[in-house]
Amino acid sequence: MIDVRWVWVFVDTVEADADRSWEFWSTVTRSALAERRGPRQEFSTLVPERGDAWVKLQRVGEGGGVHLDLDVDVPLPEAAAEATRLGATEVHRESDFVIMRSPAGFTFCLTSWSNAGSASTQVREGQADLLDQVCIDIPSDDYSREVDFWEALTGWPKRPGSLPEFVSLTRPNGIPLRLLLQRLGEPSGTARGHLDLACLDREATRSGHVAAGAVVVSEHEFWTVMRDPVGRVHCLTDRRP
Repeated sequence: MIDVRWVWVFVDTVEADADRSWEFWSTVTRSALAERRGPRQEFSTLVPERGDAWVKLQRVGEGGGVHLDLDVDVPLPEAAAEATRLGATEVHRESDFVIMRSPAGFTFCLTSWSNAGSASTQVREGQADLLDQVCIDIPSDDYSREVDFWEALTGWPKRPGSLPEFVSLTRPNGIPLRLLLQRLGEPSGTARGHLDLACLDREATRSGHVAAGAVVVSEHEFWTVMRDPVGRVHCLTDRRP
């Protein structure tokens, strides 16, 4: 287990689609785009009206999707060694971050909580909807091992989800993002992730997303599957923000 003090979700978008993606997510989360940063101006952050940020944006050369950054309260070499012991693979290391892949191939980074500017407060009151969950979609052959990995890495106990194919991890108070793990129908492949929003009025949120450029993929009893303007899947759920 590592001591996770804050969780960031990165929305990764290929260069050609980044401006459309950034504008969409800024609009639907009612957030301001922070000043671009990085050697190629490839990073930004969604800054909420109140509280600390927990969503970052990145332009990438290929692929795209979402990944997690875990702010940890131990030295990064120690955190990376623990993640490796539990089954992760180290991909790349710098002084201020380590890129890892989970046993099923989901990308995440270990970053230092001690860096200046680490966040601590998320405001949820008064929100019509909130981007508050990352769902890791896992091929069935790797599902049990992947669930055990994330429970062991974070120390957050697992609990059954609303359907047999879901398991959620019980986050500590103050952590901005929930983690949901979904067993896919496909037996093999690489785990990936998607964003989930909690909605007080799912129909109203859906209308706002469509107006901003998203399309509805499918409707279910408790959630709606959407695609954002660049084709990235996300879900609107009936959970309370």
